[in-house]
Parts: sequence; structure tokens; C-alpha cells
Amino acid sequence: MTENEYSLTLRDKIIIALRLVYDPEIPVNIYELGLVYEINIDDSKNVEIVMTLTAPNCPEAEMIPVHVEEAVRQVHEVNDVTVRIVFEPQWTMENMSDEAKLELGLL
Repeated sequence: MTENEYSLTLRDKIIIALRLVYDPEIPVNIYELGLVYEINIDDSKNVEIVMTLTAPNCPEAEMIPVHVEEAVRQVHEVNDVTVRIVFEPQWTMENMSDEAKLELGLL
């Protein structure tokens, strides 16, 4: 493990894991797309990810949460993972980071 890895918080490591999950229809990771609304970590290092999808009828609606859970479980310190999908507030392109907008040619 490098010195930089020791300085990362559990939240930082979870964000790195979330950046490995992509919406298959959009070539940007779900974190930069702004699909992740909350990352909740309790004292036992159980993690709840509250997120949305780009659309309620997203063809990958069943698989994206599975990929999110699998990615977060790869973080060594994480005990358990729950992914909760919500549709309020509704996702809009304004949720996207500038990096995502740039990558998609929107800036």
C-alpha cells in the first residue's frame, strides 16, 4: 500500500470504487453523472448508497445497482452494502460534474 492510500478516507475509497461503474448507455461513470445522491457509512462500516438512474425506464435499471454493490464491496474496510434507488429528486443533466459534461461535449 502506498503512502497516498493510507491518507484516503473510507468515503474517498468508496467514491473511487463508484467511479469504476458506468451507465452502459453513457460513456461516463455514475459518480460523475451525478447519479449518486448519498453515501452513508455507519459506525460498523456498513454502507448505504442512495442513487438514481438517468430515467426510471432505464434498460440497465436492474444491473446498475448490482454493479454498484459489487464495486463498493471491493473496498477492503466495507462491511456490508445496500443500494437504494430513488427517483426524487429526479436526475437532470445539471447533476453532472463539469468533467462529465466536458467528456460528453456539453461544455
